[in-house]
Amino acid sequence: MKILITGGTGLIGQRLAELLIDGGHEVALLTRDPQKASHFRLFGWDPQAGTIDPAALPYADCVVNLAGSSVAEGKWTPERKHEIIRSRLDGLELLYRELAKPGHHVQTLLSASAIGVYGDRGDEVLYEDSPIAAPGDDFLADVVVQWEAAARRIGELGPRVVLPRIGIVLSPEGGALVPIAKTVRYGAGAPLGSGRQYMSWIHRDDLCRLLVQMLESSLWQGTYNAVAPNPVTNQEFTETLAQVMHRPLLLPKVPAFGLKLAMGEMSEIVLGSQRVSADKVLSQGFTYEYPRLLAALLSFYGEEAS
Repeated sequence: MKILITGGTGLIGQRLAELLIDGGHEVALLTRDPQKASHFRLFGWDPQAGTIDPAALPYADCVVNLAGSSVAEGKWTPERKHEIIRSRLDGLELLYRELAKPGHHVQTLLSASAIGVYGDRGDEVLYEDSPIAAPGDDFLADVVVQWEAAARRIGELGPRVVLPRIGIVLSPEGGALVPIAKTVRYGAGAPLGSGRQYMSWIHRDDLCRLLVQMLESSLWQGTYNAVAPNPVTNQEFTETLAQVMHRPLLLPKVPAFGLKLAMGEMSEIVLGSQRVSADKVLSQGFTYEYPRLLAALLSFYGEEAS
């Protein structure tokens, strides 16, 4: 297959592109900078301006949409919130406009989503058909609701639409694990808030293998929780990471009020609890290489600990 990826230079996109190439597929990237050096064929687009290389979508059998500004960078000012939302919706609206035209053969849209859609739910086990957060209660949930709606609209044009609701992606190259590991390495690691909030995580390689399977098989359709089968509490996560890195946890828990003062509304990223089920993914026959946190963390930091 010929696969066109938006957000292909990010943490997930780079690894996904490698796996697709290894699997015999062709990969091209949609990028704002099509002149830069790359191993891949590049097509230009500017979602904010509503422009795209007219050859981009006619190239593709499948489109993977990973574009979106990081929710973990910068305080959530009104301007930053607007950027987070538009960075997700502008690209999908542009894809809808172009896919409504004849002259392409795109059969599948795989569009990233997030478990943030469920909001802060304590110990409740969350499935794909669980109620989502109430509108206006949770910024991240509101973002994901709009994000998924924009992707589903493309399904009205004919392509199969798959929406992986991605959990906390573990990689030593970026994402949430990097700052947590840094504090643990220097002996300053501590559970956040109560430490009882659930973290639904997934190893980057498992996520990318899952996305490949979703692209290759038409049996995958609609929403799936893209998480490992064994979520852990924030305290378990921190203790397991300290164990793997052979570092002590010297500090008491970081109080919730301190995080709220430091991070503002963005503190909901680390204080919210989402205990998300992987049952639907498992029932589709996907096999995790890293179903448990200890093995996942050892794959990154095992040599460091030895």
